Amino acid sequence: MHGHQKQRVMSIDEAQQMVDLWIKTTGVRYFNELTNMTILTEEVGELARVMARKYGEQSFKAGEKDNISEELADILWVLLCLANQTDVNLTQALKDSFEKKTKRDKERHIQNAKLK
Repeated sequence: MHGHQKQRVMSIDEAQQMVDLWIKTTGVRYFNELTNMTILTEEVGELARVMARKYGEQSFKAGEKDNISEELADILWVLLCLANQTDVNLTQALKDSFEKKTKRDKERHIQNAKLK
């Protein structure tokens, strides 16, 4: 991205559609749901490794790099795949999650002395 160009915002719906198009053209087809669940777990582990080295007490080994953005994108990619495969609209699911958390935790976090 060049200095003064504004990057266009991508909605979650658009992201789901773009992943679907890529999978069905370049990627040939989706891996099955269980394979993608395993890949998601692997990607979360890769993020955990980088976090342990950057924010935890471990140090980076030779050849390892701080690639948190890449690891987060890999997790998001597989999550979008799983949503597509299981017919989940993530935009609606996230809205529902906000509503549930707001009702359930309306007073909980405000009253939590550990968060002050």
